[in-house]
Amino acid sequence: MAGTRQQMAPPRHSGARSAVRTRRRKRSRVRTVLVMAVSLLVLVTAGAGWVYLRLSGNIDTFSSDGISGDRPDASASKGANVLVIGSDARTGGNSDLGGGDKSDVGRSDTAFLLHIYADHQHAVAVSVPRDTLVDIPPCKLPDGSWSKTQTNVMFNAAYSMGQTAKGNPACTQNTVEKLTGLRVDHTVVVDFKGFSQLTEVVGGVEVCLPQNIYQRDLNPNRTTRGKLLFAKGEQKVAGQQALDYVRIRHGIGDGSDIGRIKRQQAFVASLIKKVKSDGLTPTKLLPLADAATKSMTVDPGLGSADKLLSFAMSMKDIDLHNTKFVTIPWRYQGSRVAIVEPDADALWAALKADRTIDGKDASGKGGDEAASASPSASADESVSGGGIDVAVYNGTTVVGLAARAAQTLKDHDFTVTGTATAGAQDHSTTVIEYGPGQQDRAETVTRLFPEADLRATTTAGIDVILGQDYADHPAATASNRPASVPSEVADGARSADDDLCANLSYG
Repeated sequence: MAGTRQQMAPPRHSGARSAVRTRRRKRSRVRTVLVMAVSLLVLVTAGAGWVYLRLSGNIDTFSSDGISGDRPDASASKGANVLVIGSDARTGGNSDLGGGDKSDVGRSDTAFLLHIYADHQHAVAVSVPRDTLVDIPPCKLPDGSWSKTQTNVMFNAAYSMGQTAKGNPACTQNTVEKLTGLRVDHTVVVDFKGFSQLTEVVGGVEVCLPQNIYQRDLNPNRTTRGKLLFAKGEQKVAGQQALDYVRIRHGIGDGSDIGRIKRQQAFVASLIKKVKSDGLTPTKLLPLADAATKSMTVDPGLGSADKLLSFAMSMKDIDLHNTKFVTIPWRYQGSRVAIVEPDADALWAALKADRTIDGKDASGKGGDEAASASPSASADESVSGGGIDVAVYNGTTVVGLAARAAQTLKDHDFTVTGTATAGAQDHSTTVIEYGPGQQDRAETVTRLFPEADLRATTTAGIDVILGQDYADHPAATASNRPASVPSEVADGARSADDDLCANLSYG
């Protein structure tokens, strides 16, 4: 009985052991959950790291030592300026897509300056035709020397400076800064092969053709028109077809680069619209970023995935209607394109002031604050220049100065007969020169330029040669009216949400 009672008696401390086992099982489960969580975190982190390494590995950068030391003031505008260059002659498979011979020098097929306004709600891309006659400032050559300034040469000659296969984006950047007076924050070169892949990743881009396009329209050296490449009207293109679309020049309108620029602007607008409609989700963004980074050569400031993606995301709130495309004010000069002044200077001044194409303040400041931040001319407001003709010359290296002074004169009813660069650009003091019988009228002009020297000459008329004193004066930073884009430029602007088939050619 005693033995039976001993067997039947509950073991001592069994409740305590059960509690211990329960706690151990709970701790084991907690450890398992923690291990799984840590493992997942490691995998996610490693995956993100791999993504960034992959994207960063795609990106090529060009050396910054070719960028000029004589650059516009970085604080001149609160917005950002990005120079985008389309290269049509690069190695790495581009020759197979029509990018030129592998042994040929690098050439730029298209270029535009993208200005992102300070409010990050507006943007405008200004196209510069490749045949535009410009001055190319000194640029670094492959042997380490610097070229001499070249005057009145084609714009795309800057990219070919040095005659290398990879081109010279730093020289193009120097040229654009010299031309516009705007500091270029970043430069991006896009090649044919990467561009082709990008259009395929997004599933094609909607375009429109004003007429049927045949092989001879792409290659005018053909003796026959060849097969049909594009039917008239709307269609979706990707890969080689997308490249063919943006390269078509002959057979539409006057067959000029101006018409091609209009179609390229429409294409970029449609591409932006497609990317925005797809949404910037990780699923969409990763292949897009992968293709984009493979297609680019950038300045060192954008030379890593995080910098490039951060910059791209800074533009996500810009509405399609507020994304504009224009072409630099131009006119034909023989077979080349000449820049129209003072319209071009007025355009750069508007961008510098963060004034939109339709005249709105996009500086990111409130209306009253913006108005108070823009100093008006301190000249006598009662001045009337009715019946007085004046020519204005910029005697400094400050781009756009003549256009701003001309606007001040026009605001006071003077007739501005023209603006130009003075023979020398080292004037420290503004000079007003007047011919015989013009002294009284010249003295009226001095009321708008109170610090100017008045000089009699034997040449008829009145000339204002602006000096550095005017450039440093508040009157030079803003006229009595806010900086505005010339009406001809504004009227020809395209929005990213415009009709796909509108305004596709010139002539």
